[in-house]
Amino acid sequence: MQVCFARIGIELQVPDLNQNDFTHLTISRQIAQIVDLFPKDRTPVTLIGSSLGGWIAAIIAQDYPQVERLILLAPAFDFLNHWLPKIGDLQLSLWKQNGYLLIYHHAIKDLSPLHYNFLVDAHKYSISQIDRVLPTLIIHGINDAVIPISASRDFATEHPWVELLEWESDHQLTDASQLIWQEICRFCQI
Repeated sequence: MQVCFARIGIELQVPDLNQNDFTHLTISRQIAQIVDLFPKDRTPVTLIGSSLGGWIAAIIAQDYPQVERLILLAPAFDFLNHWLPKIGDLQLSLWKQNGYLLIYHHAIKDLSPLHYNFLVDAHKYSISQIDRVLPTLIIHGINDAVIPISASRDFATEHPWVELLEWESDHQLTDASQLIWQEICRFCQI
């Protein structure tokens, strides 16, 4: 995606939201990291986020008028309600007791410890708090086994300014990268 933007003279920043410390990851830390990248001259920004990054982009856009539009790829709306049942009560109890839980990390393709503070911090953010009207494009695969398409459908239904594209794909949307680029160009009028 960076190459596509570079070809048309737009710098796309793709920060590592783990900050080389997945173990102590929190939503609040990721929000602060992204906001810190905003241009200091208040130039409008478009946030593009995938999965948890999509959820974080929506949270940021709520409080920062500098965000002029959102492009969300399989956003992890209401992810705790989808994710925690998969972990189960016993594992949740052990996570709280031990302080760490091994979580599959997609980037390293292996298990990595995550501190319980991630869960405590994540509870501070609710999808019901997201109500700022701004151009929003959501692309979500109908075969998503991580965050069900219903999460984006519900969000789009409750937020009529949202454009939802449902594609025959999964959570990664890797088979749709060219289509995603075309939709980004259309949506941003570039």
